[in-house]
Amino acid sequence: RWPIKLAASEPVKMKALLLLLVLAADPLVGASDVDPYRVLGVSRRASQAEIKKAYKQLAREWHPDKNKDPKAEDMFIKISKSYEILSNEERRANYDQYGQMEENQRPHQPHQGFHSFHSSFHFDESFFHFSRSGRDFADSKYMLHFAQFNSEVLPDSYQRPYLIKITSEWCFTCIHMEPVWKETVQELEALGVGIGVVDIGYERRLANQLGAHRTPSILGLINGKVTFFHYAVVREHLRQFVESLLPQRQVEKVMDSSYRQFLDRWPEENKPSVLMFDRRAETPLLFKLAAFAYKDYVRFGYVDQGLTETTEVQRRFSVNTLAPTMLLFKENAEKPADVIQARAMKRPIVDEFISNNRFLQVPRLVNQKLFDELCPVKQFHRRRKYCVLLITSEDDAFTSGNSAFRSFAASNTKEVLRFAYVYQHQQKPLCDTLLQDRNTILPQVVILERRSAAGKVVYKEVMGGWNGSEEDQRLLQEELELLQKEPAFLSLEVTLPELNNELAAMFLIRWMNTAYDYVSQLYLDVLYSNWREMMPILSLIFSALFILCGTVIIQAFSEPGEEKPSKPKPKEPPPTSAGPDGAESSSSRPPKKNFVEVTELTDITYISNLVRLKPGHINVVLVLSNAAKQALLKKFAKEVFSFSGTQTLHYSFLNVDKHQRWMDSLLELSPEAILAEQPGEEDDDEGGADDYRRDYTGHVLALNGHKKYFCLFKPVFTGEEAESSRSSDEDGGARSRSRSRSRSSSRSRSTTIQIHHKLDRLSLWMERLMEGTLPRHYVPSWPGLDKITPEG
Repeated sequence: RWPIKLAASEPVKMKALLLLLVLAADPLVGASDVDPYRVLGVSRRASQAEIKKAYKQLAREWHPDKNKDPKAEDMFIKISKSYEILSNEERRANYDQYGQMEENQRPHQPHQGFHSFHSSFHFDESFFHFSRSGRDFADSKYMLHFAQFNSEVLPDSYQRPYLIKITSEWCFTCIHMEPVWKETVQELEALGVGIGVVDIGYERRLANQLGAHRTPSILGLINGKVTFFHYAVVREHLRQFVESLLPQRQVEKVMDSSYRQFLDRWPEENKPSVLMFDRRAETPLLFKLAAFAYKDYVRFGYVDQGLTETTEVQRRFSVNTLAPTMLLFKENAEKPADVIQARAMKRPIVDEFISNNRFLQVPRLVNQKLFDELCPVKQFHRRRKYCVLLITSEDDAFTSGNSAFRSFAASNTKEVLRFAYVYQHQQKPLCDTLLQDRNTILPQVVILERRSAAGKVVYKEVMGGWNGSEEDQRLLQEELELLQKEPAFLSLEVTLPELNNELAAMFLIRWMNTAYDYVSQLYLDVLYSNWREMMPILSLIFSALFILCGTVIIQAFSEPGEEKPSKPKPKEPPPTSAGPDGAESSSSRPPKKNFVEVTELTDITYISNLVRLKPGHINVVLVLSNAAKQALLKKFAKEVFSFSGTQTLHYSFLNVDKHQRWMDSLLELSPEAILAEQPGEEDDDEGGADDYRRDYTGHVLALNGHKKYFCLFKPVFTGEEAESSRSSDEDGGARSRSRSRSRSSSRSRSTTIQIHHKLDRLSLWMERLMEGTLPRHYVPSWPGLDKITPEG
């Protein structure tokens, strides 16, 4: 731009000067290479809908998480930057007229061209060395410390969202995002968003609490929950990220068909209602942030003035369409209690407007927090607050009295008086404390003043109750005037209990909300590969799956339990009504009950208890007669009690008087069992076989229905005859003598002593059964139990 004389004999100097001329050239030439219209593929006359559609399509195509092209990240940044310019009409007009890429850039401003060059310049960070003093001074007021975060920021996140940047001294990549960060902070902080900066080098403990392990990182904090930002760092994306943190249904869309219903819900919600009017299709972020901050006090609705479906509500309340408007309604849905309108709606104006109207004229006390705010504790004599409380019910019979009380409160707007009401069945402890006379007829008005945070109050009941008549209003007015003159008028003193929280969510709802948040966070971690945070969770899940699959596989391929059952170890038997006193137990598992469950084997239970018995299960059947039933069952329960904890053993009894033929058929199917049962018996009973019936009383069968075999226990006498009788398996002669005595003495009956001793060795036989060492007698099929032996 300036005339420079060059000597022909100095070619080196000439080249240097030419390079200087290139570097001194207008930087806008380089900036003009990025045409936002060309990047998005739209014409200069494209509408906002066309620009937004093109942006969404290109953003999905070039997102770095989905597109593995090395140029995808640079292309995605260009797309985002182009959409940020063209979506803002002011910046779009600025670009069309001057070719400016930045909102605050003046025509031909040189430093922005260098910024464009710098943003695409990659360098080795280890080559540079900067001191701590080089940090941006603007970040210093947003620096967070561990104690400050937990005592101030974390509780405040339930009132407003926070945008937090994670940085460090040697984070040179952070330099690229600084201009966008400054612009975003300036915009969002004015709307009420909290801003924070964490230096990971000096606040490692806080960074670990937030789950931030790399720089630069940007995260959002709301309701104590941390969410990471995973997109390109442009102002529009950061704004959308903050908006996505807020609850989706915090602000209700209101139309002509729904505004009456919205305003009439104040009795159930116990909150004032705010209607916000604006010409934008989407609810402005300012309104959403205000709705989140005052969600415990006020309900919010948004009316889009650009829709034809909202003309009636605008005409009904005479809303000016030239500027944003907020109408606040209390008990009267026909007329707003307060109105605010401004072309440039600022957050301080909105806060003041809502905070001054955050209570109904006569709110219902639903929790202790509302009671503390509405009726604060007295601190100074000049700042007394008297609470006029109506104790009533929600039944229809009390509606007229409640309405009269609200009308009376509307005409008494003194600062020292606060009106409220409670439902007796919802706040019964409070009402019982205030109403000393349990026969007091509702509704009843009580005037009180709080003296301490512990619940101490002074109060007085208004005599005569309250039904809303003119006489009742006159008496209440006289009482309030007397209270202003003489504070000692409140003569009664009592300590109130804490109010019930009527708005507390049910446990199931809280659990479902927590589970939803947990699953959502897990999904985001999977989507963006946040493996460092997911490793403990994944380790727990895979460990549980491994144990579960291993257990299933072992059970599927294991041998049936009766093949090689483990030898039971002696343990102390638990007490039982039918069990032995002080006898030793041989069961490997302690009994789960203090009794033995024994069922009768009949033609009805025969199929389920034997034929279709589960593989590996054994039914231990005691054979008895009607005469010996009680004595044998008691002895049987005593002997097998210590084995009743085994899951594969079942216990039954068979009445031989009814099913003698079944026992004969079973033993005939297994000849070796007959030989073991009566060796040499044929010689003793020659010629009398037709009249002879074997005595099976006291026999025990271990039946394996699946594999079709049984083990047999024969009665063995001990006690007085122990010296002449051993076991049924060891001494055949003793067994023959016992059988002879049995035939001679119990053909008609059995003595009590004989019956008692028939099962003396059953516990030893059960141990051998559990060990699998008993002889097994196989049968081709089980005989039927449908025939009953005739009595003869």
